Amino acid sequence: MIRYCNRLLHVIPLAAMVIACAAVADTAVPRHYSAAGTIDVAFTPGDRIDRLITGEIDAARGEVVVLAYSFTDRGIARALVRARQRGVQVQVIADREQARALPHNVLQDLVAGGVDVALDGNFQAAHNKVIVIDADAPRATTITGSYNYTIAAQRSNAENVIVLRDNPSVARAYRENWARLKAAATPWSDTPRP
Repeated sequence: MIRYCNRLLHVIPLAAMVIACAAVADTAVPRHYSAAGTIDVAFTPGDRIDRLITGEIDAARGEVVVLAYSFTDRGIARALVRARQRGVQVQVIADREQARALPHNVLQDLVAGGVDVALDGNFQAAHNKVIVIDADAPRATTITGSYNYTIAAQRSNAENVIVLRDNPSVARAYRENWARLKAAATPWSDTPRP
């Protein structure tokens, strides 16, 4: 019995250490970047966030990647299609359940306009609202905040957005996160329609 207890005492600290190490591994350390460039903030009601976003997309030169939870704003969708028609690489990942639940989503319009669309159903909610424009360029732009790409976000909700310009390091971090999510997302063409 004593030998068994001695062995157990060695195992328990090892198990506690394994649990502690696993907890540390799951505790992500925030990434730190130097402040650079300019920052715009906007809020609804009041500010025309939709126009701010479409203006940034219209200025894109090489690449636009999007993470969307809800997407019903046709003006933003048209800006993405215009960018694609100018030769900009445009890719969107949207939440799968919102894509199914919102009958007026614009995802089919994006696909018809040549935009690469994928659906993320790997989480309870793919709740990101992010647009990254020209991440490798000096004028890289990252747009994020609570603002869904919906008419309700502009007209009915209290929302916010932040536009970070001229900070390629931040833009690349967001694009890397986008790429990680894209690798596990389902292409629009492979998704059964309701």
